[in-house]
Amino acid sequence: MSDAIVVGSGASGGVAALALARAGLQVLVLEAGPELSAPRAFGREPANSLKRLAAVSSGRQSLAAQHPGYWKANPDLYVDEWQNPYSTPDGQPFLWTRGRQVGGKSLTWGGITLRLSDAEFQAAERDGHGRPWPIRHADLAPYYEQLETLLQIHGQCDGLPQLPDPTGAPQPALPLTPAEQHLQRCIQRELNLPLIPSRGFALRKPADGPWPRSCSQGGALKAALATGRVQLQSEAVVSHVEVDHRSGRAKGVEWIHAHSGQHHRSQAPLVVLCASTIESLRLLLHSQQVGGLEEVSGLLGQGLMDHVSASCFFALPEQAPPGATELSGAGSCFIPNTVNLGELAPGGGQETTDFLRGYGLWCGIQRFDPPQLLKRQANAAVGFLIGHGEVLARPENRVTLHRERRDAWGLPIAHIDCRWSTNEQRMVQHMQTRMQAVVNSAGGRIAPLADLFVMPLIEPLVRGSLAMAPGAAPPGYYIHELGGAPMAASETEGVLNPWNQVWRTPNLLVCDGSAWPSAGWQSPTLTTMALSWRACAHAAAALQRGEL
Repeated sequence: MSDAIVVGSGASGGVAALALARAGLQVLVLEAGPELSAPRAFGREPANSLKRLAAVSSGRQSLAAQHPGYWKANPDLYVDEWQNPYSTPDGQPFLWTRGRQVGGKSLTWGGITLRLSDAEFQAAERDGHGRPWPIRHADLAPYYEQLETLLQIHGQCDGLPQLPDPTGAPQPALPLTPAEQHLQRCIQRELNLPLIPSRGFALRKPADGPWPRSCSQGGALKAALATGRVQLQSEAVVSHVEVDHRSGRAKGVEWIHAHSGQHHRSQAPLVVLCASTIESLRLLLHSQQVGGLEEVSGLLGQGLMDHVSASCFFALPEQAPPGATELSGAGSCFIPNTVNLGELAPGGGQETTDFLRGYGLWCGIQRFDPPQLLKRQANAAVGFLIGHGEVLARPENRVTLHRERRDAWGLPIAHIDCRWSTNEQRMVQHMQTRMQAVVNSAGGRIAPLADLFVMPLIEPLVRGSLAMAPGAAPPGYYIHELGGAPMAASETEGVLNPWNQVWRTPNLLVCDGSAWPSAGWQSPTLTTMALSWRACAHAAAALQRGEL
């Protein structure tokens, strides 16, 4: 029997397996999807395009196709939507992007690694909305640093109180392009706004090996398997966690082999859910129904969040040529949040608004230029701005189990009920006003992408995509779903304790985005990985002391 079971092999699952294995535990990792070789995972053109055409035309990946990332990846990294359905209320879409294979969605992760600050951890205490985090940046700082070092991310120290520095980053930040430097000078002078190089992963190079460091197989899971203490079982679709009715302890999990349909039970004194936010909520809710899980707060499934976003493309007057460049997690830049920061506002002042919480702007200029013949303005520097906006945790945004519908393995599907509130709508309006001011400050012009580039054959698709639509895309679009099993200081205020343990079942940990009480504006993956490392290190030590 294993010492610990980890459900999910993506970003947080790989970290969980590594932390537990380094503590000396024998770990079983259960992954619902197949184990792919690197060539099979990433594929190649034109085969990827042909598979996309077949998947979209058949309706097997019609929802995944709404996101631009789908069109540059191997469609094998996205689920078959016939086998893995979910439901939403009529006229209220939620675009749930899922990847079922070893490595999960880490194989399609954009690779931006921004820390949360105490402005995010203390937001509820400052504005009175929602439930506060029971931890602070200092609690996660050692794990942030270990991850930055392990994964060799790029970044620099910018000294911004609302965006803690990557102190463990061993790789320097990638340089800004000449146009980004121009924008940096203009918005600092005209708007008193900072612009910094992004933090994260550069594009994969052949010397990196078959897997990029940004995916689980190239990072934490790779290191976990190298310990010799981790067993990986792919194609294991977990149904629920089994809980002993007398002790309240988790006994293990029941799972179904994806191909044979055979049911299995795996037991361990520690169970860690890292299945991704909505999938873990589905598992917990099903564990309530059939597995004996007790959850006393009544909050399980409530408070689902994503990031709300608005975007634009723009052209700046002619700039110096950029030379060699790339668009990646590290190869881009950010205008960090400056609104509603309270005491963490830079320089002691603060910008207040008619909405709660804040947003940042991701930016890239001169990083995706086509050949000159395809540019409608030959000498213009073309760029984009994309907002990352914090969505409030509200009880009506929630995940439940559908009463009747089942997936291909006979398990109840998730019903997702989530919509933007007035707060998010006001934030998007502020984003759009700011983006216009940013572009204006540099002498630029906002325009549809199809007005900047000649795009034969795909122009109708681009003009009709959600990414190009005015206003905010539907919830789920940003692939940053969070919440539903929040951490809290007491069992009446949250599903999990400050160490990611289910309150009445302390040997059951939930270590993915579902544990977040609030969303922040930053890309969540690095923080979720840090939470997973912290929780699993604590649980392993408690288990070895006989206290769990």
